[in-house]
Amino acid sequence: MADKDAGTPRVFLYRHGETEWTKNGRYTGITELSLTEQGEKQVLASGKMLVGRGKLIDPSKLAHVFVSPRNRAKQTFEIAFSEEDRTVLSGKGKVTETTKLAEWDYGIYEGLKTKDIRLLRKEHGLDQEKPWDIWRDGCEGGETAQQVTERLDSLIDTIHGLQAGNMNGENPCDVVLFAHGHLLRAFVKRWLKYPMEFPLSMMLEPGAIGVLSYQHHNISEPAVLVGVGFPLEG
Repeated sequence: MADKDAGTPRVFLYRHGETEWTKNGRYTGITELSLTEQGEKQVLASGKMLVGRGKLIDPSKLAHVFVSPRNRAKQTFEIAFSEEDRTVLSGKGKVTETTKLAEWDYGIYEGLKTKDIRLLRKEHGLDQEKPWDIWRDGCEGGETAQQVTERLDSLIDTIHGLQAGNMNGENPCDVVLFAHGHLLRAFVKRWLKYPMEFPLSMMLEPGAIGVLSYQHHNISEPAVLVGVGFPLEG
C-alpha cells in the first residue's frame, strides 16, 4: 500500500535520561537534577541511532527544537545532538528554551512517591471516594490539569503555525521537544485533543523518543505515529 502520509511533518518527543529520582519514582518538577551515568548512556544510545544526517531526526529537516528549562532536559539535548548541529540550529534561531515544556509543577508533592502523595491527601481530607489522579486532581500548591493544558495548548498552536503550510513536505518542518515524563504524556493528550482526565495509558522510558504527526496531510487531524520507518543512511 502506498504511504499516503509520506512527507507529513512530525513532532518528536525526547524524554530526558535517567536521574536519581527517576530510578526510585520520586516526582521531580522544579528540582534540578543531573542525569546519572546510565541516563547519559540512554540518551547517547537513542541519539546515535536516531539523530543525525540521514537518520530519523535529521537536523536539516527541522523547523524548530523546543527545550524545557530544567537542566536534565538541556543536558539531554546537548548529548543527543552533536555540537556542530546544535551550533547550526541555534545560529538559525531554531532552538528555544521554554517554560511551556517544564515538568508539571508538583507543588507540595515534589520529591514524593505516588503512595506517599495519596496518604498525604487523605490526611488533608481529600480523595474520600477516589484515589488521587494527577490528570484529574492536579497538585496541592502546584499546577492544576487546566494550567498544564493551557500552556501546552499554547505551544501546540505555535507548532501548528510552523507546520500548517508544509503538510506535504514543502519545507523542512519537523519539531523536537526535549522534556519530561508527565509533561510529554500530557502533550500527547492535548495533541490528540483529549482532556487531561481522558484515560489514555502511555509509557515513555527515560531517554526514549516518541513520534506524533497528522493523518491525511491535514493539520486538523493530529495523530500518534504508531509505527516509524527508518531511512537508510548514505
